[in-house]
Amino acid sequence: MHFLLLSVLCSVTVSVIIKLARRYSVNVLQMIAWNYPIAVLLSYQYLQPDLQAFSLEQAPWLSYLSLGILLPALFVVLATSIRYTGIVRTEVAQRLSLFIPLLAAFFIFKEEVQALKLIGVAVGLAAIICSIKWKQDRSAYHSGQYTWIYPLMVFLGMGMIDILFKHLAQYQQLSYKTSLFIVFVLCTAFSFLYLAYLALTKRAHFSLSGTLWGLVLGLFNFGNILFYMKAHQALPNNPSVVFSAMNIGVILVGAVVGLFLFKEKLTLLNKIGLLLAVISVLMISFL
Repeated sequence: MHFLLLSVLCSVTVSVIIKLARRYSVNVLQMIAWNYPIAVLLSYQYLQPDLQAFSLEQAPWLSYLSLGILLPALFVVLATSIRYTGIVRTEVAQRLSLFIPLLAAFFIFKEEVQALKLIGVAVGLAAIICSIKWKQDRSAYHSGQYTWIYPLMVFLGMGMIDILFKHLAQYQQLSYKTSLFIVFVLCTAFSFLYLAYLALTKRAHFSLSGTLWGLVLGLFNFGNILFYMKAHQALPNNPSVVFSAMNIGVILVGAVVGLFLFKEKLTLLNKIGLLLAVISVLMISFL
């Protein structure tokens, strides 16, 4: 279980780094971009992708390219959500995004519909509604939009990414570890292309602090992935335990960090949302 604990701590630390980056005026775009070269190096070292077996013709390029764009873009949305709605609400939205691939499994991939799991989805949606910061806060008002849109975007974006990763996991021609490495390479390429675009069009300057924070972010971001995979390897006969413990752990640890370290304020409705989120994950995992 220590792998699960390490994965949970790495996941929450990523949110803490993003939160602190805003406080210390770190260039978040550059931080996110520099996180991916670290992911590439560490995935090559620890996942050991079989690049000799990689085939350009057999590669699922649509999924690769989609993830290469969506992952860094969602990181930006995640940073914005943490800034304007806090760690607690963002973590709940991120973890409950698991319902989107579940619904896709039922309605797109035609897997058997289980009524109790659909009830779990409904409870999860109620948790999202209860967790969102509905009241307009002028200090958090941004670009003419209410702040609830950011965790909603995290919810939808993470759901799409989960579906794409599920497709890669089921793809037989290439190993999942190789696909993950290729995705990180594409994330790096797209991120730095966008930074180059900003440098040419808006004369954005290189940020040393953004680079250093990005390297740290990449370390914990990859640690989350590595320890989660090791937890599944350590408990191969209990995937539901790993799945539920990871999601519930992140929600609860994220709540503790947000409430006590960053003094985030939750209404009674938000606290009910946290409880519903835990119940929903348990229903999805074990019923």
